[in-house]
Amino acid sequence: MNENELSYLVIGLALELHKNVGPGLLESAYENALAYEIRNKGLEVLQQVPMPFIYKEVKLKVGYRIDLLVENKLLIEVKSVDTLAPVHFSQLLTYLKLSDKKLGLLINFNSKLLKGNIHRIVNNLEE
Repeated sequence: MNENELSYLVIGLALELHKNVGPGLLESAYENALAYEIRNKGLEVLQQVPMPFIYKEVKLKVGYRIDLLVENKLLIEVKSVDTLAPVHFSQLLTYLKLSDKKLGLLINFNSKLLKGNIHRIVNNLEE
């Protein structure tokens, strides 16, 4: 599966999850539930993947973590906040660049309707 196919599948799973539990839970609850659903589709998903920060050829341990990494291709940043801030979009784009991945999803589950709170962030993705 390519990045676009993975994102389409994950978006469907996220919509179904939100339909079942609604807004108001902690990010960790949504992250774990979404990881469960992705695994149930037979896909590999890693949680809380350490994100190294390399500066001038020095690997710094600064505690960045990718919420979910699907099939080593798709990054997912899970949020449960009132409103996404510009820094949330920048964070995911930076994670994509640092990990040399091409596509990420920023999902804010703390909303009445999830549809408008799923954002695709791309890093040199060829359509």
